[in-house]
Amino acid sequence: MAQRLPDDLRTNVIGRLFVAALILTCVVLMGATAYYRIGNGRWAWFDCLYMTIITLSTVGFAETLEGMQHIPMARVVTLLLILVGTGTLLYFLSNLTALVVEGDLQGMLRQRRMTGRIDRLKNHVIVCGAGNTGEHVIRELVAVGSPFVVIDLDEERVRVLAEDLATEILHVTGDATDDHALERAGVSRATGIIACLSEDKDNLFVTVTARDANRDARIVAKAVEASARRKLRLGGADAIVSPNRIGGMRLVAEMIRPAAVEFLDKVLHGGSRTLRIEDVTITNQSHLAGQTLADSDIRDIGALVIAVRTEGGEYTYNPGGDHELAPGDALIVIAEPDDVKKLRAAAG
Repeated sequence: MAQRLPDDLRTNVIGRLFVAALILTCVVLMGATAYYRIGNGRWAWFDCLYMTIITLSTVGFAETLEGMQHIPMARVVTLLLILVGTGTLLYFLSNLTALVVEGDLQGMLRQRRMTGRIDRLKNHVIVCGAGNTGEHVIRELVAVGSPFVVIDLDEERVRVLAEDLATEILHVTGDATDDHALERAGVSRATGIIACLSEDKDNLFVTVTARDANRDARIVAKAVEASARRKLRLGGADAIVSPNRIGGMRLVAEMIRPAAVEFLDKVLHGGSRTLRIEDVTITNQSHLAGQTLADSDIRDIGALVIAVRTEGGEYTYNPGGDHELAPGDALIVIAEPDDVKKLRAAAG
């Protein structure tokens, strides 16, 4: 990908380009007006403008205004245009070249296309932060094929991650704690928000802001300190994940039940197949409602049901073939991402 200029430098280049364009426009209008006035109406306005343009561009079509040699002031205007206007034109072209050559113009066009794609997104996930935790979140969302938008201050970090994953990552460059950044990421249309910034206070701020903007979205927040869990819950988070706690549990699991941990790693992340543990909710319109597991086509789809959670929150682990499925039941399954999509279509 082409390297873009830093934001402050890009703003400076665009500002200079705007000023140069404004000055050049003024010079052209003043030159054309000067020719028109000293000609006392003998030359049309367009002819005066034409003479001004070819003078500034140094094309050299000679004097195109008839009888110009008989008006001394006309050549004085031409001299002034050459001295002042040519420098202005070169200044404008140099700034325009900086935009094109340094890749910034291409970057702005790419960003504009990306903004349009984000504006059309619905039912997506917003990932707040692309740091150490956010990177793994992004990799997993790419693996399962879930649409998402990343908000991070470091655009280069997102770009490097996109190159590593060989895919485009829709992103908003900005502070995730800023209301405008969340709005640009489509928070009101999102189905979920993951707050995985490095500071608990920032994750709390994101949680409160996102909950205010979208009452129905599921918000999952990262908690660094145990004391932050209660505050995040009060702030509107549906689930709180503590990387330190999970890391500790994993260390113990590796120590006392290594075979089980190795099996899960191989099932979920190893080999040529990429399996995931997913939950799929059965709706009233689904043909699965009212069927038993044995009669359903879930196994044919390629999903293995390891548990069923009722709408009331009760779990049935390793359900038998005679287990009857009901609307609102959540199937906990092991399946490949493509098979999960098929199951969601059947359950919807």
